Amino acid sequence: MAMIKGVGDFFGLDISMSAVRVVQLSPAGAGRWSLQHYGYAPIDIKTAMADSAEARNRLGEVIMTVVGQSGIKTKDVAIGLSANKTFITVIDVPNANSQAEFDSSIKYQLDQYIPTDVNEAKVDWKPLGPSPSDPTRQEVLIASTTVSYAEDRLELVESLGFDVIAAEPDPLAMIRSVLKPGSKDAQMIVDMGEQSINVAITFGDMPRLVRTIPNGLSTLSNTAVHHLGVSDEQARQFIFKFGLAQDKLEGKVVRALDSTLEGILSELSKSIKFFQTRYQNIPISEVLLVGYASMIPQMPEYVAAKTGIKTSVANPWQFVSGPNNDARLNAVAGEFAVAVGLAQRGGLL
Repeated sequence: MAMIKGVGDFFGLDISMSAVRVVQLSPAGAGRWSLQHYGYAPIDIKTAMADSAEARNRLGEVIMTVVGQSGIKTKDVAIGLSANKTFITVIDVPNANSQAEFDSSIKYQLDQYIPTDVNEAKVDWKPLGPSPSDPTRQEVLIASTTVSYAEDRLELVESLGFDVIAAEPDPLAMIRSVLKPGSKDAQMIVDMGEQSINVAITFGDMPRLVRTIPNGLSTLSNTAVHHLGVSDEQARQFIFKFGLAQDKLEGKVVRALDSTLEGILSELSKSIKFFQTRYQNIPISEVLLVGYASMIPQMPEYVAAKTGIKTSVANPWQFVSGPNNDARLNAVAGEFAVAVGLAQRGGLL
């Protein structure tokens, strides 16, 4: 599921609940890239979910329009798989004397760890290193999705004339673009989307905990609509303009959102506690916000106050050089973590 089939030009395609995003990069030295092309177009949730033939056609039209307007010419593409449709976990397995023995051990245990029948799932795995609790065992990252979902997504993209060279869960692509490499401590990445929040805790530049919280921007917007008596469009404007500032709009927005945010922060705290139970001597040094979480004023300060951990806005373009004065890209740059991560694919993860 996460292996490149060939080498050459390709682009990353992120189909989220709110937009289609494409990015093509070219290598520019060790761990660096240059931006060649990008594209963006908002979509509605019904189109994103593509439950009907009509919705699939509309989604296909949007993808073709975005790719065409971006200037991308290659037909090779790496696609993201929705976090809501994938399952990622870290397990311990006995140390093996050979790759064959290692693979056999993983396959034997898969039924215990993935939520679907192994015969109906696409599964990939990657060794992470020694287990923190038992030197005779090693940690392994397992990612799975259903065959039906994977084939449906591939069929959609390939029906448009593209060649899918890789398919990867969105959270893993997000980690690649957002992670600050080389840290000796753990980092938590929080990517807020339209309907959910992808959370990843990394250590040693690798994911150690990945989960999805079923609350996103739409949850915050619905809460603001209810408490402030405004339209959804106005609620979103308030959230992105005034954010969580106590001195803006008399603090009405942050008070309206407080109970919902408390629920989200409770889930983040649970993730932190779970991680620290397994990795007892590894502190989380920083929380990195991306997606809509990075676009809400005062969100870093709010998260830092609630978790007691330094929190900052992440930059998924940190390793990419390109036009810095592109106002259109700058307005949505924080939403591109998955697309950029897919375009950076190689030997990482």
